[in-house]
Amino acid sequence: MQFKSVQDFLVHVQEELDANRLVLPTLPDVALKVRDAVAKGEASSQDLADMIVTDTALSARLMQVANSPLYRGAVEVNNIQMAVTRLGSATIRTLITSLVMQQMFTPSTELLDQHFREVWEQAVNVSAISRALASFVPHLNSDEAMLAGLMHQVGKLPILMLVENIPEFRDSPSRLSKLLEKAHPPIGKIIMETWDFPEELKLVASEYVDFQRDSGDKADYVDLVQVAFLQSIAGTDHPASRVDWNTVPSFAKLGLASDAEILEIEGVSDEIELTHSMFN
Repeated sequence: MQFKSVQDFLVHVQEELDANRLVLPTLPDVALKVRDAVAKGEASSQDLADMIVTDTALSARLMQVANSPLYRGAVEVNNIQMAVTRLGSATIRTLITSLVMQQMFTPSTELLDQHFREVWEQAVNVSAISRALASFVPHLNSDEAMLAGLMHQVGKLPILMLVENIPEFRDSPSRLSKLLEKAHPPIGKIIMETWDFPEELKLVASEYVDFQRDSGDKADYVDLVQVAFLQSIAGTDHPASRVDWNTVPSFAKLGLASDAEILEIEGVSDEIELTHSMFN
């Protein structure tokens, strides 16, 4: 099987989806139930706790996070209802989705392990920077920013699942790397449409690589993730590291100079480290 262009590969992806030979990443039922219940505004903290405790592993992770330096209060959280009550339904909804994201970055074979690990590490890094940057944009939520960062390269997952059976990519790291970078935004768009996320988050996976994008005067989550992404690859050999930050509208919309060193801003590096520790 030979692909002459990224578009050829995307056509192949759609054919595999239509034939049910490729399954897109899906959010677990508990995440969907919590999200829908919070959106309707009718669920009590007990209702949400009852949904969450049906997933033992997720419950354990949520307890860890609720007691982590990023969220803990004066009193230790010792049950799920207490965690829901302290953090609030909106934070719980976003946290649950963020925590289940990690499950999706688990490779099905040893061959893909390194690739999945690299994508996940990049997702966490951009997520941590995005969360820290949200403090400069009062109208954006730090937990939603964290989730947006985690999702920005979710389109790479189906690509990795497919290339295992396509020798021209599987056996050529350089070709695979180029394919991942060029094809993941449109595939990310398909996934985000399928997950039915709010529009402001849905756009992140496909539009964060449009460095000339300008959606208006107010910064949005795409702007936040875009700046976080560019900061995360600074000094690397990633093709986008050559982008001139002076030409990227997102920096000004976040109130940052294009030559800003994010890690040198007071408190930012500590915030990034705390978010990193949450996912490690």
